[in-house]
Amino acid sequence: MEPITIEEARTWYRDADPVHDFDHVLRVYRTAQHLGKLEGADLEILQAAALLHDSRDSAPGGETTLRKDHHITSAEFAGSVLTQKGWPKDKIHAVQHCILAHRFRGEENPPQTLEAKILFDADKLDVLGAIGAARTIAYAALDGQPTYAEPSDQFLETGEKLPGEPHSSYHEFLFKLRKVKDRMFTQSGKALAEKRHAYLLDFYQQLQREVRGER
Repeated sequence: MEPITIEEARTWYRDADPVHDFDHVLRVYRTAQHLGKLEGADLEILQAAALLHDSRDSAPGGETTLRKDHHITSAEFAGSVLTQKGWPKDKIHAVQHCILAHRFRGEENPPQTLEAKILFDADKLDVLGAIGAARTIAYAALDGQPTYAEPSDQFLETGEKLPGEPHSSYHEFLFKLRKVKDRMFTQSGKALAEKRHAYLLDFYQQLQREVRGER
Protein backbone atom coordinates (compact mmCIF):
# COMPACT_ATOMS: atom_id res chain seq x y z
CA MET A 1 0.00 0.00 0.00
CA GLU A 2 1.91 3.00 -1.33
CA PRO A 3 1.23 6.60 -0.24
CA ILE A 4 0.71 9.48 -2.65
CA THR A 5 3.63 11.87 -2.80
CA ILE A 6 3.37 15.62 -3.22
CA GLU A 7 5.49 15.39 -6.37
CA GLU A 8 3.15 12.82 -7.90
CA ALA A 9 0.03 14.79 -7.02
CA ARG A 10 1.47 17.96 -8.57
CA THR A 11 1.43 16.30 -12.00
CA TRP A 12 -2.37 15.99 -11.88
CA TYR A 13 -2.83 19.77 -11.73
CA ARG A 14 -0.49 21.04 -14.45
CA ASP A 15 -3.35 22.46 -16.54
CA ALA A 16 -5.38 23.85 -13.63
CA ASP A 17 -6.53 27.47 -13.57
CA PRO A 18 -5.10 29.94 -10.99
CA VAL A 19 -8.10 29.46 -8.67
CA HIS A 20 -8.09 25.66 -8.56
CA ASP A 21 -4.38 25.04 -9.04
CA PHE A 22 -1.99 22.97 -6.97
CA ASP A 23 -1.43 25.83 -4.53
CA HIS A 24 -5.11 25.48 -3.59
CA VAL A 25 -4.68 21.72 -3.22
CA LEU A 26 -1.65 22.17 -0.97
CA ARG A 27 -3.49 24.66 1.24
CA VAL A 28 -6.41 22.23 1.59
CA TYR A 29 -3.93 19.41 2.30
CA ARG A 30 -2.22 21.41 5.07
CA THR A 31 -5.48 22.65 6.58
CA ALA A 32 -6.94 19.13 6.49
CA GLN A 33 -3.86 17.80 8.30
CA HIS A 34 -4.17 20.54 10.92
CA LEU A 35 -7.87 19.87 11.49
CA GLY A 36 -7.34 16.12 11.29
CA LYS A 37 -4.82 16.15 14.11
CA LEU A 38 -7.12 18.26 16.28
CA GLU A 39 -10.13 16.06 15.56
CA GLY A 40 -8.38 12.67 15.73
CA ALA A 41 -8.99 11.67 12.10
CA ASP A 42 -7.35 8.98 9.96
CA LEU A 43 -4.63 11.12 8.39
CA GLU A 44 -3.76 8.51 5.76
CA ILE A 45 -7.25 8.68 4.25
CA LEU A 46 -7.50 12.43 4.73
CA GLN A 47 -4.18 13.23 3.05
CA ALA A 48 -4.97 11.08 0.01
CA ALA A 49 -8.42 12.63 -0.33
CA ALA A 50 -7.03 16.16 -0.07
CA LEU A 51 -4.44 15.53 -2.79
CA LEU A 52 -7.03 13.95 -5.10
CA HIS A 53 -10.14 16.04 -4.43
CA ASP A 54 -9.86 18.35 -7.48
CA SER A 55 -7.74 16.08 -9.67
CA ARG A 56 -10.19 15.96 -12.58
CA ASP A 57 -12.36 18.59 -14.34
CA SER A 58 -12.04 21.27 -11.64
CA ALA A 59 -11.66 24.34 -13.89
CA PRO A 60 -14.36 26.99 -13.36
CA GLY A 61 -17.11 27.74 -15.84
CA GLY A 62 -20.46 27.04 -14.25
CA GLU A 63 -22.98 24.39 -15.15
CA THR A 64 -22.00 24.36 -18.85
CA THR A 65 -18.72 22.57 -18.10
CA LEU A 66 -17.62 19.36 -16.45
CA ARG A 67 -16.84 21.22 -13.21
CA LYS A 68 -20.31 20.44 -11.86
CA ASP A 69 -19.32 16.74 -11.89
CA HIS A 70 -15.66 17.14 -10.94
CA HIS A 71 -16.23 15.45 -7.58
CA ILE A 72 -17.45 12.34 -9.42
CA THR A 73 -14.65 12.19 -11.97
CA SER A 74 -12.05 12.95 -9.28
CA ALA A 75 -13.41 10.12 -7.10
CA GLU A 76 -13.24 7.73 -10.06
CA PHE A 77 -9.65 8.80 -10.74
CA ALA A 78 -8.82 8.33 -7.05
CA GLY A 79 -10.11 4.77 -7.24
CA SER A 80 -7.82 4.02 -10.17
CA VAL A 81 -4.76 5.62 -8.56
CA LEU A 82 -5.19 3.94 -5.18
CA THR A 83 -5.99 0.54 -6.67
CA GLN A 84 -2.70 0.66 -8.56
CA LYS A 85 -0.96 1.52 -5.29
CA GLY A 86 -2.40 -1.54 -3.57
CA TRP A 87 -4.84 0.19 -1.24
CA PRO A 88 -7.58 -2.06 0.23
CA LYS A 89 -11.12 -1.46 -0.99
CA ASP A 90 -12.41 -0.12 2.30
CA LYS A 91 -9.79 2.62 2.40
CA ILE A 92 -10.34 3.45 -1.27
CA HIS A 93 -14.06 3.80 -0.64
CA ALA A 94 -13.34 6.02 2.37
CA VAL A 95 -11.19 8.33 0.22
CA GLN A 96 -13.79 8.36 -2.54
CA HIS A 97 -16.54 9.30 -0.10
CA CYS A 98 -14.47 12.28 1.09
CA ILE A 99 -14.08 13.48 -2.50
CA LEU A 100 -17.71 12.89 -3.46
CA ALA A 101 -18.93 14.82 -0.40
CA HIS A 102 -16.63 17.85 -0.61
CA ARG A 103 -18.77 20.09 -2.85
CA PHE A 104 -20.49 23.11 -1.28
CA ARG A 105 -23.61 22.46 -3.35
CA GLY A 106 -23.45 18.70 -2.87
CA GLU A 107 -26.48 18.34 -0.60
CA GLU A 108 -27.28 15.03 -2.29
CA ASN A 109 -24.13 13.46 -0.86
CA PRO A 110 -23.30 15.07 2.51
CA PRO A 111 -20.17 14.01 4.38
CA GLN A 112 -20.79 11.11 6.73
CA THR A 113 -17.33 10.26 8.08
CA LEU A 114 -15.03 12.42 10.17
CA GLU A 115 -12.49 12.51 7.35
CA ALA A 116 -15.12 13.63 4.82
CA LYS A 117 -16.31 16.37 7.18
CA ILE A 118 -12.74 17.59 7.64
CA LEU A 119 -12.02 17.66 3.90
CA PHE A 120 -15.24 19.61 3.34
CA ASP A 121 -14.24 22.12 6.03
CA ALA A 122 -10.66 22.45 4.76
CA ASP A 123 -11.81 23.04 1.18
CA LYS A 124 -14.36 25.66 2.20
CA LEU A 125 -11.94 27.44 4.51
CA ASP A 126 -9.93 28.24 1.39
CA VAL A 127 -12.64 30.68 0.24
CA LEU A 128 -12.46 32.64 3.50
CA GLY A 129 -9.83 34.97 4.94
CA ALA A 130 -7.08 36.65 2.90
CA ILE A 131 -6.80 33.70 0.53
CA GLY A 132 -10.56 33.76 0.04
CA ALA A 133 -10.50 37.41 -0.98
CA ALA A 134 -7.66 36.80 -3.43
CA ARG A 135 -9.29 33.71 -4.96
CA THR A 136 -12.70 35.34 -5.31
CA ILE A 137 -11.24 38.34 -7.10
CA ALA A 138 -9.18 36.04 -9.34
CA TYR A 139 -12.28 33.99 -10.14
CA ALA A 140 -14.18 37.14 -11.09
CA ALA A 141 -11.31 38.24 -13.35
CA LEU A 142 -11.18 34.83 -15.06
CA ASP A 143 -14.91 35.15 -15.72
CA GLY A 144 -14.60 38.71 -17.05
CA GLN A 145 -16.36 40.20 -14.02
CA PRO A 146 -15.33 43.22 -11.92
CA THR A 147 -13.79 43.11 -8.48
CA TYR A 148 -16.60 45.28 -7.15
CA ALA A 149 -19.96 46.46 -8.44
CA GLU A 150 -22.86 47.86 -6.47
CA PRO A 151 -25.46 45.12 -6.08
CA SER A 152 -29.02 45.94 -7.06
CA ASP A 153 -31.78 46.09 -4.46
CA GLN A 154 -33.24 42.99 -6.10
CA PHE A 155 -29.98 41.08 -5.64
CA LEU A 156 -29.71 42.19 -2.02
CA GLU A 157 -33.27 41.04 -1.34
CA THR A 158 -33.48 37.84 -3.40
CA GLY A 159 -30.00 36.89 -4.65
CA GLU A 160 -31.27 37.28 -8.23
CA LYS A 161 -29.42 39.74 -10.45
CA LEU A 162 -31.12 42.24 -12.73
CA PRO A 163 -30.63 41.77 -16.49
CA GLY A 164 -27.08 42.84 -17.33
CA GLU A 165 -26.02 43.12 -13.70
CA PRO A 166 -22.44 41.88 -13.24
CA HIS A 167 -21.48 39.18 -10.79
CA SER A 168 -18.57 40.89 -9.09
CA SER A 169 -16.44 39.33 -6.39
CA TYR A 170 -18.58 41.30 -3.92
CA HIS A 171 -21.70 39.69 -5.38
CA GLU A 172 -20.08 36.29 -4.80
CA PHE A 173 -19.32 37.25 -1.20
CA LEU A 174 -22.96 38.17 -0.63
CA PHE A 175 -24.33 35.20 -2.56
CA LYS A 176 -22.08 32.47 -1.15
CA LEU A 177 -19.01 33.32 0.90
CA ARG A 178 -20.75 34.98 3.84
CA LYS A 179 -22.72 31.76 4.35
CA VAL A 180 -19.75 29.39 4.33
CA LYS A 181 -18.91 29.63 8.03
CA ASP A 182 -22.35 28.25 8.86
CA ARG A 183 -21.72 25.12 6.77
CA MET A 184 -18.73 23.85 8.76
CA PHE A 185 -19.02 20.37 10.28
CA THR A 186 -16.18 20.14 12.82
CA GLN A 187 -15.59 22.27 15.90
CA SER A 188 -12.05 23.04 14.77
CA GLY A 189 -13.31 24.05 11.36
CA LYS A 190 -16.00 26.28 12.84
CA ALA A 191 -13.49 28.11 15.02
CA LEU A 192 -11.15 28.78 12.12
CA ALA A 193 -14.04 29.77 9.84
CA GLU A 194 -15.22 32.42 12.32
CA LYS A 195 -11.79 34.09 12.27
CA ARG A 196 -11.47 33.97 8.49
CA HIS A 197 -15.04 35.14 7.98
CA ALA A 198 -14.38 38.20 10.16
CA TYR A 199 -11.35 39.08 8.03
CA LEU A 200 -13.29 38.65 4.77
CA LEU A 201 -16.18 40.76 6.06
CA ASP A 202 -13.77 43.56 7.03
CA PHE A 203 -12.07 43.31 3.63
CA TYR A 204 -15.27 43.77 1.63
CA GLN A 205 -16.52 46.55 3.89
CA GLN A 206 -13.23 48.38 3.36
CA LEU A 207 -13.34 47.68 -0.40
CA GLN A 208 -16.85 49.12 -0.58
CA ARG A 209 -15.82 52.24 1.30
CA GLU A 210 -12.81 52.80 -0.98
CA VAL A 211 -14.82 52.32 -4.18
CA ARG A 212 -17.38 54.84 -2.92
CA GLY A 213 -14.53 57.25 -2.09
CA GLU A 214 -15.41 57.29 1.56
CA ARG A 215 -11.93 56.41 2.87
